[in-house]
Amino acid sequence: MEKRETFVQAVSKELIGKFLKFVQLAEDASDPFNLNELLDELSRKQKEELWQRLKHLLTEVLLEDPVDGWQTVETQGGDNMETDHGSKMKRNIEIIHAVTSVILASVSVINEHENYEALLECAVILNGILYALPESERKLQSSIQDLCVRWWEKGLPAKEDMGKTAFVMLLRKSLKTKTGADICRLWHIHQALYCFDYALEESREIKNMLLECFINVNYMKKEEGRRFLSSLFNWNVNFIKMIHGTIKNQLQGLQKSLVVHIAEIYFRAWRKASGKFLEEIENGCIQDFMHHGIHLPRRSPVHPKVRVVLSYFHHQKRVREGVEEMLCRLYKPILWRGLKARNSEVRSNAALLFVEAFPIRDPNVDPLEIDSDIQKQFDELYILLEDPYPMVRSTGILGVCKITSQYWEMMPPTVLIDFLRKVTEELAFDTSSADVRCTVFKCLPIILDNRLSHPLLAKLLPAVKYSLHDNSEKVRVAFVDMLLKVKAVRATKFWKICPIEHILVHLESDSRPVARRLVSLIFSSFLPVNQPEEVWCERCVALLQMNHAAARRFYQYANEHTACTNIAKLMHVIRHCLNACIRKAIPESGEEDEGREKENVSVLDKTLSVSDVASMAGLLEIIVILWKSIHKSMEKNKEARVYTIDKFASVLPEYLKVFQDDRCKIPLFMLMSFMPASAVPMFSCGVISTLRNQEEGAADRGCCTLLDCLCSWGHVEHVLELVCDWLPAEQPKRKSNSASKREVQILDTRPVKPELALVYVEYLLTHPKNRECLLSAPRNKLNYLLKALETSKTDLELRLHSPSGQPHHFSEAAALRAFSLHCRLSIHLQHKFCTEGKVYLSILEDTGVWLESKVLSFLQDQEEENLKLHRVVYQQIIQTYLTVCKDVVMVGLGDRKFQIQLLQWSLGIMHTVKGFFYGALLLGILKEVTGSSLKEKTDSDEVATLFDTVQKVFQKMLECMAWSFRKQPEEGLRLLYALQTPLHDFIMTVQSWHTDTPVHRGVLSTLIAASVVEISHRLRKVSDVEELTPPECLSDLPPFSRCLIGIIIKSPDVVRSFLDELKACVTSDDIEGIVCLTAVMHIILVINKGKHKSSKVQDAAATVHRKLKTFMEITLEEDSMERFLYESSARTLGAFLNS
Repeated sequence: MEKRETFVQAVSKELIGKFLKFVQLAEDASDPFNLNELLDELSRKQKEELWQRLKHLLTEVLLEDPVDGWQTVETQGGDNMETDHGSKMKRNIEIIHAVTSVILASVSVINEHENYEALLECAVILNGILYALPESERKLQSSIQDLCVRWWEKGLPAKEDMGKTAFVMLLRKSLKTKTGADICRLWHIHQALYCFDYALEESREIKNMLLECFINVNYMKKEEGRRFLSSLFNWNVNFIKMIHGTIKNQLQGLQKSLVVHIAEIYFRAWRKASGKFLEEIENGCIQDFMHHGIHLPRRSPVHPKVRVVLSYFHHQKRVREGVEEMLCRLYKPILWRGLKARNSEVRSNAALLFVEAFPIRDPNVDPLEIDSDIQKQFDELYILLEDPYPMVRSTGILGVCKITSQYWEMMPPTVLIDFLRKVTEELAFDTSSADVRCTVFKCLPIILDNRLSHPLLAKLLPAVKYSLHDNSEKVRVAFVDMLLKVKAVRATKFWKICPIEHILVHLESDSRPVARRLVSLIFSSFLPVNQPEEVWCERCVALLQMNHAAARRFYQYANEHTACTNIAKLMHVIRHCLNACIRKAIPESGEEDEGREKENVSVLDKTLSVSDVASMAGLLEIIVILWKSIHKSMEKNKEARVYTIDKFASVLPEYLKVFQDDRCKIPLFMLMSFMPASAVPMFSCGVISTLRNQEEGAADRGCCTLLDCLCSWGHVEHVLELVCDWLPAEQPKRKSNSASKREVQILDTRPVKPELALVYVEYLLTHPKNRECLLSAPRNKLNYLLKALETSKTDLELRLHSPSGQPHHFSEAAALRAFSLHCRLSIHLQHKFCTEGKVYLSILEDTGVWLESKVLSFLQDQEEENLKLHRVVYQQIIQTYLTVCKDVVMVGLGDRKFQIQLLQWSLGIMHTVKGFFYGALLLGILKEVTGSSLKEKTDSDEVATLFDTVQKVFQKMLECMAWSFRKQPEEGLRLLYALQTPLHDFIMTVQSWHTDTPVHRGVLSTLIAASVVEISHRLRKVSDVEELTPPECLSDLPPFSRCLIGIIIKSPDVVRSFLDELKACVTSDDIEGIVCLTAVMHIILVINKGKHKSSKVQDAAATVHRKLKTFMEITLEEDSMERFLYESSARTLGAFLNS
């Protein structure tokens, strides 16, 4: 009793320290003093006295230090807070916070029979000063906010003002923080929103913050947040429109999971709404989404989001009452009209919604009427299957499969059969669209999910067996996926739908996506891991005998469907089988040591023998394929690797004796390449000898496999020594006679085989792993090899200058091959040793100088007849060099200087060499040079020189192409078609990376000039004016222009840039004269007929029309070709501009 009285008396200015002490003790969790218990024990009189004292204390503090001055002190900075006024303000805020804490605790103990007017006045005062508090006093702000919330929840007088304050504070705070606690508290007082008058100006800030909630991810992710957002639909009808507009504006950027939450918000709002609110939500929101779902283009990023919203409502109709009736009512005025629309995309969108929403019915109408409506919808579905637009037919197929799977028991049998026959017998063979055929096999698995459909589908599906041979890969993939589904649900045996022979044929030759699925389909048939291992080998042999190539492909992907241990077991089972075949062929081998392992292959004893070379070779190949597939896993499991190597190493010598056929030797050599050389010492010691004894021109794949062995064993240096011994080298300088007499000379009588050496070097360079081994050899040996290959240039030079003479080193084909290897090896070495500068790139540059000084200079002085004798040689030299240089630029090894040199050499080639056999290579070089210019930062002068040379090369190229076409029209036409793709790639590279740059404008102006010149030449040659009709389409242009303009109109961006440049050329008088302007008009007319029309066409046409009018005086002259062209062009352009 004394403590309660002491606490009440402490609430005064005189005993303020004691009061603050009480409040501090209440806030201290470790102290036993509890403010709530103390207030609950107070009598009515004590409570009223306490509240009165609180009011007096609060009033006294605020009169002594008005709130207006607090913000001023706050803005004056932290130092001023140490002044007397600042200290006083801090003390007063501490008192106010203590008063607020007591008032907050008092709210829970208010009794309706008590007089709490003083408490109400305190709450009103605190609510009034809340907005004037400094930003730093967040603790006091939070306490007053809690008071407002508690006051609203208690339903005390003035709760509207208190609730509005709490609502605004929590709303503002929830938008700033990422935690969900404020959102939960806001939801608990969401009814306070209705205290705000929507029409008043003061509610504008509230509206903006509420709309901001709809783009706040935290609100959407939290359950209370979604409830709060759905409740906002009931504030005002006009606010619903604002909400809907805000949501639509942000739909494009939302993730699908968030769009589902948006749909849930709409659905909750719809369930809780009534009257005019319900009407607005249905007509203004849900039906608006339906309209957009039908009329938005499929490529629109908003369309899939709208579908997610509508799909949520479609799914709810199965679990919520009233949804089905609402959907039927809202879809009725727009869906059926959309299904009949002339626009195919609208029909497709409407069909998609129709399929998702099926059945669309009102459960409240008469059952007979419902049945009639359902039958009409079946008819509508059948119409979709016959729509002329493939996307609509595809949607119809999806609808049929979904609906039949879901409503199989309720659908009439005749309707089911009609639908499925239409799909499997007609649409599965729709020749007009691969997408439709693909959709059939993607959607049939949906029906297979319903077990009742299996008997009927088992009869219908064999009709589609030839779809495995479809020319579209995606159809074949979908078909095999369907077979996998058939196998999974056990609807029928998949080989009854598609024979195993057909499957193996495609496993042998089809693409990786199809082959991997086919392996998955037949895996359990040919590698039944649940059966004994003997059966695995039997099935392996059976598969080999059925289709050898398919078996190799099957085991290539087998490791993706079973554990590596099973693959290793299969390898050893096959080894056992081969051992048994060898023992059966060699009777004396029956007396074996007791330690020899026993193999039980009785089933295969009757079917296999070593004389069956195809089966033996096949089994050996399978072992190699299996070993390759688990090579990485075996590297990690040392014990398994050692065991496997030991087992195979023990039998390989015997295998080499028995299996003498080349088909068996290659896989045996490959097996040995997987093992260390020490495991097969007898074999590894003779590999180099075998390679040395190969005959030139008779090198087979087996000898190349021996190179793989040496590389894997780390013996590539032996190959390099052999090759260097065979290849020619520069003659060493002669030593003095006295020195030479003292030397012991050993004469090697073994023949050199330079052509075989080139075969070995090319094989090593071509295969990545072998190339890596070769380039890791000692650098001096690599340099020696490079020098030896360089002698091919001397041979080629001799062949050009004296064809009758015999070169010293190589045949013609071998010299060209060595030259190619020299160029390639120099670049590989440059890449390997790039940190040491341009050591090897300079060798390629020297080769360019040699090409220019020796080859091109020779061609300049020769007659046409003499050039024909050397055509193969010089063409091959140029093609090889340009190919290597293009690759150098592509991989980034060629710097700016090298690129400029390369382009200058290209100009020299075009000036010297007749014919245009190198056109595609030059265009590739231009593409790589323009593309690589973005990767490095260089000074502007060097870049300008580079791009200036690019323009010169391109211009010269078009001139050479035009010359080639004029001299040999048929050959020129073939050339044009061959160069279309590289020319398009170059133009797109320039357009993509160099828009509005000098090189971009230069390339386009060159294209314009080439087209205008050819069309002008054609116009001048016409003798009859009736033949001067404007072109109707691209094919009406001359061949060269047809090719160039055809490439340009493929891209809308290129079209726009081309028209801008065309307009600039006409304006600047680069194109002048009636004939040339008429040629420009022809180009504009053809571009306008293309699929990428541009508004710039009109601008370009108007520019030409204005320019043409400057030649109006020609109408005063006598009839002439130019006058006719002027009048005709003026009429055509006038009609075009007015259309």
